[in-house]
Amino acid sequence: MGSIMEQRCNNDQQALLDAQLELWHSTFAFIKSMAFKSALELGIADAIHCHGGTATLTQIATKAALHPSKTPCLRRLMRALTVAGIFSVAKNSSDDDGDQHVYGLTPASRLLVGSSQNLAPTLSLILNNVFVAPFLDLGTWFESALPATDLPLFELSHRKNVWDVVGHDPSVSQLFNAGMVADTRFLMDIAVRECGDVFQGIRSLVDVGGGHGAAAQAISAAFPAIQCTVLDLAHVVATAPACAGLSFVAGDMFEAIPPANAVFLKWIMHDWGDTECVTILKNCKKAIPPRDAGGKVIIVDTVVGAGPPNLKNKETQVMSDLFFMIVNGLERDEQEWRNVIFEAGFSDYIIIPVLGVRSIIELYP
Repeated sequence: MGSIMEQRCNNDQQALLDAQLELWHSTFAFIKSMAFKSALELGIADAIHCHGGTATLTQIATKAALHPSKTPCLRRLMRALTVAGIFSVAKNSSDDDGDQHVYGLTPASRLLVGSSQNLAPTLSLILNNVFVAPFLDLGTWFESALPATDLPLFELSHRKNVWDVVGHDPSVSQLFNAGMVADTRFLMDIAVRECGDVFQGIRSLVDVGGGHGAAAQAISAAFPAIQCTVLDLAHVVATAPACAGLSFVAGDMFEAIPPANAVFLKWIMHDWGDTECVTILKNCKKAIPPRDAGGKVIIVDTVVGAGPPNLKNKETQVMSDLFFMIVNGLERDEQEWRNVIFEAGFSDYIIIPVLGVRSIIELYP
């Protein structure tokens, strides 16, 4: 009897400790992000890559131009990043320079080096202070009544909306464009290979909000018969590099979209609320022919709940939703997408969950 009671007490205490661990883990989660942010800023992945894929602490510190006094702190940073799975660590068999460990690239950190699949610019954009700072006031924002203008948290924090900041701050604008190009190059390579049939039979396509044309360029390269046009604001088009086979048009998706066989929207809709998205989609519908003539809209965006059925995928989707909430956007589940799609006058849609946390959504007029 005593041993049963003792076991029950032990189980109760362990349950309390497990609950405490859950809270601590969530509390310290921001430090993981900031540790990763520092790794991007220091170019740690590049430092390891430059040494052939593995490097000692001294080699990393030298390449990253750290002050020698910070080397012990770098060891602690690398310990956190290896536990997080960003880098690998092993015992240093040679130990020529006194370092006990050698650090290597993992599948995740390999996406931070090179050119074609380098996601460092995209992640640096998301972790930039201009987007991180508003979250410090998230609780206060929830406690306060929304003003008549329904200002998002980003605008309350910076006194400008996100597009004013991106359009008028050269450093943020450059970071934004680089981040979008990097994400598009990475994702479109997979989209074209995994779901290329989505683009089969299309004769002309408008990439709405296509920035510097990375998505349209990938589509044009894979399907040379498609006439691709990129639509974006004048200041974006003005700085876009010349791309063979692409046409750039300055315009506003809220006003009109050039006519085409298909309209493509990658990572656009989650920036806007339902009313704005309905307006965008109505303009898309006006730009394309009927379904029996091949008209359709192709969206690449998150569908919350779609994709791999694991906790990390779902958690990433809902955290992304909070991220876009601060700029008055949102990540939608299927029902929320359905409401917007049908309100805009489309008759049917298909969700193709082949892009990790994101999906391809085909809309038919």
